Amino acid sequence: MATSPCGGGGGGVSSSAAGLGAEAALEIRTRSVEQTLVPLVSQITTLINHKDKPKRSDKTLQAIQRVGQAVNLAVGRFVTVGEAIANENRELKKEMSIACIEAKRAGETIAQLTDVTNLDHPESDGRITIFTDKTGVVKAARLLLSSVTKVLVLADRIVIKQIIASRNKVLATMEQLEKVTSFQEFVQIFSQFGNEMVEFAHLTGDRQNDLKDEKKKARMAAARAVLEKCTMMLLTASKTCLRHPDCESALLNKEGVFHRMRLALEQVIEIVTDSRPSGENEMVPLSIYTSIKEFKQSQKTKDITEDLEVAILKTIQCMNELKRELHHAATSLAADLLKYHADHMVLKALKITGVEGNLEAVAEYTCKLSEQKEQLVETCRLLRHVSGTEPLEITCIHAEDTFQVTGPQIISAAETLTLHPSSKIAKENLDVFCEAWESQLSDMSMLLREINDVFEGRRGEKRAYLSLPRPGKHNANLKALKPVKLDTEEQAKLGKLGLELHLLTSDVDSETEKWEDQENEIVHHGQSISSMAHSMYLFTRGEGLLKTTHDLFHQAEIFATEGIKLASVLTAFSNQLEDDDAPLLLLEIDKLIPECQQLQITAKNIVQGKNATFTKVDTCIRKTKGVMTILSQVLPLSCKLLKKCGNGWLRSPHPWRENRLQTNTNDNSMEGKTDAFGIKSLEHHVANLTFLESK
Repeated sequence: MATSPCGGGGGGVSSSAAGLGAEAALEIRTRSVEQTLVPLVSQITTLINHKDKPKRSDKTLQAIQRVGQAVNLAVGRFVTVGEAIANENRELKKEMSIACIEAKRAGETIAQLTDVTNLDHPESDGRITIFTDKTGVVKAARLLLSSVTKVLVLADRIVIKQIIASRNKVLATMEQLEKVTSFQEFVQIFSQFGNEMVEFAHLTGDRQNDLKDEKKKARMAAARAVLEKCTMMLLTASKTCLRHPDCESALLNKEGVFHRMRLALEQVIEIVTDSRPSGENEMVPLSIYTSIKEFKQSQKTKDITEDLEVAILKTIQCMNELKRELHHAATSLAADLLKYHADHMVLKALKITGVEGNLEAVAEYTCKLSEQKEQLVETCRLLRHVSGTEPLEITCIHAEDTFQVTGPQIISAAETLTLHPSSKIAKENLDVFCEAWESQLSDMSMLLREINDVFEGRRGEKRAYLSLPRPGKHNANLKALKPVKLDTEEQAKLGKLGLELHLLTSDVDSETEKWEDQENEIVHHGQSISSMAHSMYLFTRGEGLLKTTHDLFHQAEIFATEGIKLASVLTAFSNQLEDDDAPLLLLEIDKLIPECQQLQITAKNIVQGKNATFTKVDTCIRKTKGVMTILSQVLPLSCKLLKKCGNGWLRSPHPWRENRLQTNTNDNSMEGKTDAFGIKSLEHHVANLTFLESK
């Protein structure tokens, strides 16, 4: 991982560290590293910025001493974890050990400098002076921040190393799969491949959620989506080749899948290592959206004459009008195109004529599919220009690439089936590629909705939660599970419940938009929860990214987990409220936690049979509705209480801010507020690093 000086990547950490004069600040690219470091920055900043009044009470000094000791203890536990990591990773042992020694020494120094027993106690009035050696405190703080940051960045390098090692295992097994010549050998190797993909999926999923850069997060999501869909394609394409080894179209079909998976694997590594292929300057091509955005910055440049400024303002007005017209044209075209192809007639015709072995008819429909592919590709390019955000721009590029690649793969799969019309494997292979096409059309509908929402200012960026890998898709010893989808009758039964859930998501979105601070962590969790609830609502209509009941149940688990996280944040917030205000919020928290726990239990409960599955779906939607009902009450209440207490707390991803000590209070302000320095928060995040010991 690069250790260049902090630019914009360090966020609150780099700026705070710079304020302390930290040497060789390191760029921090993940939220987990930042969230671990900043509570410590907050504590040290508070100690250093504490005003040097001539006299301090014994109570204040004792509180300062407890803080110093607590910092030292937390750093000691942190160092223990770092040393354990060093012992497990020899190539980093020397660097890690040095950083741990420095951190430990700095923590001990801070404890000594804040120790009341080391100070002279004038007997006359029982009041003493603190921080006679403030230079020493600053020096120790600088060393502590620098060394702790080094430990965290080194630990992060180990996570990157794990992802690279996992990718290498996947690639090695893929090479074996390409060369396999028997079904028995294929089944054995694919089973191993499935396990390796599951491991890679978990590692990259955690990394995706941890990334600070939204563009990188969107690129990671796109790469993981490719791997998810291609894993099933690889299975059927390889089986088809094994059954029909002399079929050129089958070989072409398989090679396309392997090539696309390798590109996606490489893209993941580029993201986690912050590198790019030689000669590549920018991942995202130039778009009207970015061009207009850059032009509006440039118009604020100094030394602009009055006439030129007027001309620029007129140009901007024209561009805004052009942007509106282009947005309307692009989104209308996309909506019409999606509606026109919603019946999937070309795909159905290819399946029928392929089974019939009708070469002439297949050739006719492959031409129609090629035309459809070109229309969709051009529409994706057009949508990219009006995407409104960089992550959505990247998603448009991903959609374009998917249509560009999947179209020819469907054609080669259809040609193979036409040459071998009685082959069940060839038919299954064509079905899988057609499902991928249908899935991408559904994804494009969701993308179109998000672009419209951003343009009209209804919602912030709402990102789908990918379930990679989906249950049952990577076990080669079992026949691929038939996805369970809701039929028309079941959708009708859920219609009213789904509509009620949809209205609640609208209410919650409306409440989040009222918050002045959109980076607040309560808002952050609220938006995530609402996004997932909206996906579940779309499922009741047979739309969106959640295709099967497996997807819904997996989403429900993540939804419940996010709800419990929100409850934790709200609890921390309630601890800072006045005695009269806290019970109001705690009452809602007491409702939220059991509702989320019940949803988790329901989602994990294994059921069999059509009726039992529908009942589980119904229960999950009802529990989700219950959580959203509570959330619609929590958000306005929290907003009201936050304004009463003062804004600036709980900014995401900085949950430590609500614990900051105000330095302009009276002498007793530090009494009894040791925990307010975020020691527990630091310990919590440090504890999260212990998983590295078992790797």
